[in-house]
Amino acid sequence: MKFIYKDLGSRRAGDVVEVTLSAVANVRLMDTANFNFYKNGAKHIYTGGVVRESPIRLTVPTLGHWHLTVDTVGLQGGAVSAGVRVLA
Repeated sequence: MKFIYKDLGSRRAGDVVEVTLSAVANVRLMDTANFNFYKNGAKHIYTGGVVRESPIRLTVPTLGHWHLTVDTVGLQGGAVSAGVRVLA
């Protein structure tokens, strides 16, 4: 599976991640365990979903190491680009 990936490192609960997209895409904010499930095509838990309007702001739910992915799996369209920044 092809996806855009950003390792957000250690983040505190309440940190905000802003994602700017060039097209409709799936955006997932996940902890390390769920990111590994995602990479292996297994069931995973995440914050986010299909994003139709950009930018989107996601709030980190708990203290820990966080990962963000952007993909277009299951969506019409082609390539997508993404900008990611943390608003701590």
